[in-house]
Amino acid sequence: MTKSEDTIQLAHGSGGLMMQKLLGDLIFREFGNEILAQHSDSAILQIGGSQLAFTTDSFVIDPVFFPGGDIGKLAVCGTVNDLAVCGAIPLYLSVAFIIEEGFPLKDFETIVRSLALEAKKAGVRIVTGDTKVVNKGKCDKVFINTSGIGRFREDGRTLGGTATITPGDKIILSGTIGDHGMAILNARESFQFRSSLVSDCSCLNFLIHSVFDAGFQLKFMRDPTRGGVAAVLNELASEIPYGIEINEDSIPLNPRVRAMTELLGFDPLSVANEGKVVMIVPETDAQAILKTLQSNESGKDAAIIGVISNERPHKVILNTFSGGKRLIDVPAGVLLPRIC
Repeated sequence: MTKSEDTIQLAHGSGGLMMQKLLGDLIFREFGNEILAQHSDSAILQIGGSQLAFTTDSFVIDPVFFPGGDIGKLAVCGTVNDLAVCGAIPLYLSVAFIIEEGFPLKDFETIVRSLALEAKKAGVRIVTGDTKVVNKGKCDKVFINTSGIGRFREDGRTLGGTATITPGDKIILSGTIGDHGMAILNARESFQFRSSLVSDCSCLNFLIHSVFDAGFQLKFMRDPTRGGVAAVLNELASEIPYGIEINEDSIPLNPRVRAMTELLGFDPLSVANEGKVVMIVPETDAQAILKTLQSNESGKDAAIIGVISNERPHKVILNTFSGGKRLIDVPAGVLLPRIC
């Protein structure tokens, strides 16, 4: 019998510890270079006198249609957001489809139209792509791969980088967490809870650049997809010589998500999102940046949820409702497979 440690497991794609180990022990080791070593959602490329952001992503979500979107919309949002959280303005996308033989043409048409509409709304153009069809049973309905290219702002406003983060900097979350992961779980055949949960799947580029347009500087951004806010904050904590403290009573959470996660025993901090951004901002600008975000429909529930601290370097600590403290670790194992 094959040992589980000798085979790829679902947890290797979950955004948690096993995925980090796979990346560190194999992917980064074999592909390693100074650009990949940035460990960013997008590669920052210097081409002649221009600096560009380049990213790629694949989408295997189940089900392909879900409350708040479908795999086509998700493919655009996921790629646009990976560019935007690096401070880039998304410009161009590629789209490649792998389609299972027998997939309804009407459903594929719906996905393509959804993808085209979301790209138009985000202000990006689809300029190249590919289509493959495989035998029935050789893939599950349809998979999509996208790549994206973006440029950086002419006014020079971009991310300061982790080296600029200092104690006292505030942590801002652009809205409620866990909506996407719980909406997908609820939409699956084996989890039919009676709930009006809707995915937060949306493009963040206009929300993010409204902060730059207002004249503010951001130090760090990441969209908390697989592994959720917990994975993002732990990754950040590992890269800076400080600790991170967040407050449970400050974290925006849909009551339906709270009820569902409590019922199933999930930590909402580890649940995936597809339309939220975590920002590290200077303490002096935090309230003004928060107001800027809240003035946008996509950021109306934004909140300051924590602070960079001198205490407990490399750790993420949650100040709980009850007044205690709890260590927030990188998610282990697989929480929800195929949520993006």
